[in-house]
Amino acid sequence: MSTNTDLAKIFHTMATILEIKDENVFKINAHTKVARVLADLVDDVGEIDDLTSIGGIGKSSAKKINQYLQTGVMQDYDELIDSIPRGLLDVIKVQGLGPKTVRLLWKDAGVIDLPSFRKAIDDGKLDDLPRMGKKTIQNITESLVFLESGAGRLRIGVAQPIAETWIKELKKLDGVTEIEYAGSLRRGKETIGDIDILASTTDPETLANTFCTMQNVAKVQSRGSTKCSVRLESGLQVDLRIVDREVFGAALLYFTGSKEHNVMLRERAIKQNKRLNEYGLFTKDETCIAATTEEAIYEALALPWIPPECREDRGELECTETPILITMQDIHCDLHCHTTASDGNMSIETLAKQAIARGYHTIAVTDHSQSSTLANGLKPDRLLKHIDAIHEVNESMKEITILAGSEVDIHPDGHLDYDDELLELLDIVIASPHSALGQSSDVATKRLVAAIEHPLVHIIGHPTGRIINQRKGLEPDMQTVVDAASENLTALEVNANQYRLDLRDVHVRAAVRSNTMISVNTDAHHQVDFDQLQYGIHTARRGWLPPELCINCMSHDNLRAWLRRTP
Repeated sequence: MSTNTDLAKIFHTMATILEIKDENVFKINAHTKVARVLADLVDDVGEIDDLTSIGGIGKSSAKKINQYLQTGVMQDYDELIDSIPRGLLDVIKVQGLGPKTVRLLWKDAGVIDLPSFRKAIDDGKLDDLPRMGKKTIQNITESLVFLESGAGRLRIGVAQPIAETWIKELKKLDGVTEIEYAGSLRRGKETIGDIDILASTTDPETLANTFCTMQNVAKVQSRGSTKCSVRLESGLQVDLRIVDREVFGAALLYFTGSKEHNVMLRERAIKQNKRLNEYGLFTKDETCIAATTEEAIYEALALPWIPPECREDRGELECTETPILITMQDIHCDLHCHTTASDGNMSIETLAKQAIARGYHTIAVTDHSQSSTLANGLKPDRLLKHIDAIHEVNESMKEITILAGSEVDIHPDGHLDYDDELLELLDIVIASPHSALGQSSDVATKRLVAAIEHPLVHIIGHPTGRIINQRKGLEPDMQTVVDAASENLTALEVNANQYRLDLRDVHVRAAVRSNTMISVNTDAHHQVDFDQLQYGIHTARRGWLPPELCINCMSHDNLRAWLRRTP
């Protein structure tokens, strides 16, 4: 919802300003909590009568939200914005700068925005500031250049292959006993700020030297026996932390995060008269209780092990056992794929062979419909011939079932791109929005619900149409969409393409709560696209999706029965 998003940004900005001003930490944390709650909220905040019924929103915050909903302004926000130079909110985006440092730059070096920050560096105003050594200034300068170049958070599909390649190479070194990536990448977030690698070794010097001389390293920012940091030619920062094997689990837990999850664990430890940090879980007399594995620490805190994707302060500590989440191994079919008939580069046979190689029992051919002219969408006569061609290949390949389908455009008014007589000839229909993606929330909601309620539609493909870091897409009332999908036995798609990941994680969580079926598909246009399934699985796991709510996890016969379902 756009209102939820706008309010989340407002509270996040307020928390940032309060930090820069060095205000009360409890006040800062309260605003941060409200921002996170609003960002995760699926219901339209404007439709909730009692905002204090939402965990994390108190009376004061509810009053601010209601004021904004009624008037379009928030007095406290406006006053905070006016209390600092607005350009400081751009300065704090420079990697390596925290609120305390930004306050120092503001008060002692006259920095009020990025241009004045650049001038302060060039004029040497930072040289005499506390904790501003030559190397620190150099690193900050490079981060500023990176920010000014327009670079932002990387998609997981860019960051994860880099991390996996580095770990594969570093694991070959003698003495390396444990090595994993941590941070937001391990939690499966859709975008990554930097890569954190954690390792244990009997030869720290060799590991550090190899890390700092890896391919594509443009700059070694720091090199030590416990931590190294490099910047790649792309601007991406990669950090290595070397810890003793005996405390690897504690360090992995700490550096995986999230910050909010770690805070909750530490508070739980305190209530049990214990102390938790990156070195382990300790009694009050400093006796180590657990440190080697994450599982041991959770167990000592009387908790089940929590999968990294669930560590976002979204109720995970209420679990009495480890959540059973979908895995790559649970997927038995892909129901959204394209061939050369529209804008793919695979023939029907090639597509089927790719599915067979992955052990799938079913693959769906779902080329674009006629309105997607840029994607070479099929006019009705071409679709009829295409259906015959799919059936012919299906008859010749006994190892797999090939479904004749289509990705049918949902028009702005909710109507579909083919008439019902043609849709009835298809084995599977995916209805997707591709145009008019700037519609209002109300109109977008009605548009998606109309497609969901169509009796011949099986799946709503990439429901918002967003492109990560490029296009926000539709912002419907997702709870209404989820409820309609549940009632009509229509599945909502998690499009696994790294540019989409749509549904996003919080939408999946809402669907899971409503027992709405989900479909995780690659939207494959090329053979390599099948490898992007992992990113869709990350998103599904972040939404706590169990395999029984995913139609791609069904057996062959159960899937065919589901496709023939009637609301």
